[in-house]
Amino acid sequence: MSASTKPIGSARGPAGPLESRPVEDSGRRGLTDRVYEEIKALVMDHGIEPGARVGIESLARRLEVSPTPVREALARLESDGLVTKRSQAGYRATELLSVEGLVDLFDMRRLLEPRAAALAAVHATDEQLDHLETTVEGMRSHPVTGERYLVYRRFAALDQEFHDTLAAASGRPLLAQAVQRLHTHLHMFRLNTAPGDALTTVDEHDRVLRAVLRRNPDRAAEAMEQHLSGSWERHIAVMDGNPAKK
Repeated sequence: MSASTKPIGSARGPAGPLESRPVEDSGRRGLTDRVYEEIKALVMDHGIEPGARVGIESLARRLEVSPTPVREALARLESDGLVTKRSQAGYRATELLSVEGLVDLFDMRRLLEPRAAALAAVHATDEQLDHLETTVEGMRSHPVTGERYLVYRRFAALDQEFHDTLAAASGRPLLAQAVQRLHTHLHMFRLNTAPGDALTTVDEHDRVLRAVLRRNPDRAAEAMEQHLSGSWERHIAVMDGNPAKK
């Protein structure tokens, strides 16, 4: 049985939602959104193994939909960096980051995000500051409590939103686009959710936020660098303890 057609619960945890309910059409956009989330859950939970072929027809049968919303969902997942499309070969789930890939990712983050935080301390609008505060509060209310995507996706989305909003608040569109295009949190949460460290992440975000609110660019950059260093240590510790992820 291929990785793209095996039962959903075979990689992590109990059977997922696709086995228990069909996706019902409530409008084209709503249908595509749900198909996107269902396939994304498969990729994030390794129900579709890293590197495995993603068959459009087999997914359409599994979700009980036509191939069209599956194609649309896969195009979105390609822009997320979770699948790749090759000429004449269709889609494949992207491989997990290796240690070397994680090093590259964090090198980029350390180049971009402390600078973005410093600029946000100078340029952020009141609306952006309010949104950053709301995001941190939301993360504190949705700590990671499990390994499956449907459990941690809200926390992961807020985590990414905090960093993207901060980058947008820098007032430098190219810098903001570079941060957003890394899709950092999708790749890291796909490696591991580090559930015990959720509140540590929130506390680190809060220190960045307080520096930005005080309009202190040096402290904002320092707090972001400390957050990235802590995140690096947490993720590399998990990878060091799991040779399969190297």
